[in-house]
Amino acid sequence: MKSALTFAVATLIAIGSVKSQKVVSQQDYERAVGFLWNNVNNKKAFNLFVRPNWFPDSSGIWYIVREFEKKSYRKVVFPRSESEDLFDHEKLASLLGDKLQTEAKASDLPIAGIEYISPNELELSVDGKVYLLNTNNHDLQLKPPDKEEEEIEGLSPNEKWRAYTEDFNLILENRESGDSKGLSTAGQKNFEYASWYGWGDIMEGEGGDRPERFWVNWSADSKWIYTSICDLRSAEKMYLLDWSQDSLYRPRLISYYRGSPGDTTMVHIKPVFFNVATGEEISPQLPRSTHINSAGMRWSMEEGTAYFSLQSRGYQNQKIYRYDIAENALEELYSEISETNIDNFSYWLAEKSNAILFLSEKSGWRQLYSLNLKNKQVTPLTIGQYYINNVLRIDEDSKKVYFLASGKENNRNPYHQHLYSIGLNGKGLKLLTEEDLHHQVSISHGGDYFVDNASTANSQTETHLRDIKTGKVIASLAKADVSQLKGWSPPELFEVTARDGSTPIYGALWKPTHFDPNKKYPIIDHSYTGPHTQMFPKDFRRVLSTSNQALAELGFIVMMVDGLGSSGRSKAFHNYSYKNLGGNLADHVGAIRQLGAQYAWIDTTRIGIFGHSAGGYDAAHALLAYPDFYKVAVSSSADHDHRMEKAWWPEMYMGWPVDSAYHLQSNITMAPNLKGKLLITHGGIDENVNPSATFKLADALIKADKQFDMLILPSQRHGYRGTFSDYFVKTRWNYFVEHLLEADPIWDFSLKE
Repeated sequence: MKSALTFAVATLIAIGSVKSQKVVSQQDYERAVGFLWNNVNNKKAFNLFVRPNWFPDSSGIWYIVREFEKKSYRKVVFPRSESEDLFDHEKLASLLGDKLQTEAKASDLPIAGIEYISPNELELSVDGKVYLLNTNNHDLQLKPPDKEEEEIEGLSPNEKWRAYTEDFNLILENRESGDSKGLSTAGQKNFEYASWYGWGDIMEGEGGDRPERFWVNWSADSKWIYTSICDLRSAEKMYLLDWSQDSLYRPRLISYYRGSPGDTTMVHIKPVFFNVATGEEISPQLPRSTHINSAGMRWSMEEGTAYFSLQSRGYQNQKIYRYDIAENALEELYSEISETNIDNFSYWLAEKSNAILFLSEKSGWRQLYSLNLKNKQVTPLTIGQYYINNVLRIDEDSKKVYFLASGKENNRNPYHQHLYSIGLNGKGLKLLTEEDLHHQVSISHGGDYFVDNASTANSQTETHLRDIKTGKVIASLAKADVSQLKGWSPPELFEVTARDGSTPIYGALWKPTHFDPNKKYPIIDHSYTGPHTQMFPKDFRRVLSTSNQALAELGFIVMMVDGLGSSGRSKAFHNYSYKNLGGNLADHVGAIRQLGAQYAWIDTTRIGIFGHSAGGYDAAHALLAYPDFYKVAVSSSADHDHRMEKAWWPEMYMGWPVDSAYHLQSNITMAPNLKGKLLITHGGIDENVNPSATFKLADALIKADKQFDMLILPSQRHGYRGTFSDYFVKTRWNYFVEHLLEADPIWDFSLKE
């Protein structure tokens, strides 16, 4: 009997100690802290991305090279290819030491900013003051204060006129005579001329005023003023309570105008022109638009002419117009319609070549087109199954266009981009960055050179100066250095198959530096399935800036993957997310299952997920849509119900008008499905994603009798800052340590090294 009792007690002790046997030590936390981006960037990892600073006269470039405990300012002066010091660091350190009456180190000069003035003169910002440095004799003098010149808002290019507002109307002043005249008369509060709407226009109290907003856009010849009427008369507000004011012992009510999907009670923007000579107000006969789809205007080189770009609510059509102001004649130049949406439409004027260039996905891939301004004929400049990310330069003199594109080269990762040139006639396509890497490019003002930061997730950055005509490397500027990251290896990249059974999708796995392939690790999905971007770490800086390695150090595998519906590939790939934002996680589930079958060290019974904003929606949605798959989620600042979000984002990707898809994909309506451990967090004064949906989800979870955890950071907006960010990171780490790793978390550690 005694032995049986002893066995039973021992068994209970063994069962009760299962959690405590999985230990995360103080050293594990310290190692994790060491991989936070703030503790890595320019402290343990250097030259991951070198920012080029082109001389305004196109004669050269300066840049910064960083090493462990050393920062060097370098330059290349064209046409020479040798890199040299921008100035004598030792001499400047001595000079600054004298000026500041304190030690200045040549290896870490206290320079806040540099402005190139001439080949022998630089302007340095140091300790709140501005100095002029002669780089020939290294004479350093405090810059004399500039002659005070009044910054005149609304000044015409010829400086004869000043536009301003008074009582919500636009007034024009003749600066020579001092006479002024009213250009508009219909303005009143909430129907305001020469005003614009800002997303962060916070108002205090119920009757508070929004910040003053003024803008006009003069024609180059000073004959026309373009501006808009900001119509707030039917706009509804969203509200927030700020509990964080130390001097207040009641919440501060703040509000802002914000429409939700499908709302008609929106801020409306009406474009208007004024004839400076006559004072006549001219309104283009464009469809009435809200602030989320307001018309974009660009001046033509032709006097009295402008161009408009306009999309309707729902973003299913795109139009470009030419507008003769004096005649009030609007001419449609181009129209495009999509059954889903038109996302990331961009265009550029090339009037000397009698064209408008634009990027469109209408062929099924984002390609470059030329619109002839005379006959309105559209000609594809590029044709192929690849994705053009951006046009960097249109050189009408040489008749060439320079653009970045992904997925064109065979047998390469489809997210890695290259620089190409092509003629304005669509001929002579040329690859300028042949290396099988991701190329981040900046072109010089003169258009003769470009700087290329080339890397991949597991290939360290090399920065080169290159010739734009040939792509030839002229000078090596810098190389990444991660030698201070002891024991670290880049993430493991993978390719799996999407839910359609054929399309390859790509991702990365971060492992702890003490990784043991004979152990099993929980996997955490770092998610953001916003259809406008990708999560795959294309460049070397990205693999560290995510801080995924820090979380992995606590004993996890951390995953990023892009499933069907994200951007940067075909239109068909992109369309998977249309009216189906909640469906993007299907490929995350499939990826984890395929990885679990491939790698014995991935424990597919312990799966977590976290994300912020749209990624926060993913995290909570994962537990609700896949309650038997995902076990733990941390969802921060999430748009849990797209009907409660700002209008433009859901209307672009969930469609307009609002239909049942919104209801079916709401985390709030799915609250009864919860099985795992869920932490929802939000900033209390988040005007980007209003915290109301997080509170409404909490209400639904309580009504469904579901246990969950909630953290409100009262003084924080959409992004958490300072000590509040640290608090959240520690909370998120420990939520996974406790509930996914099933170990005892530690709180008493600092995120600073």
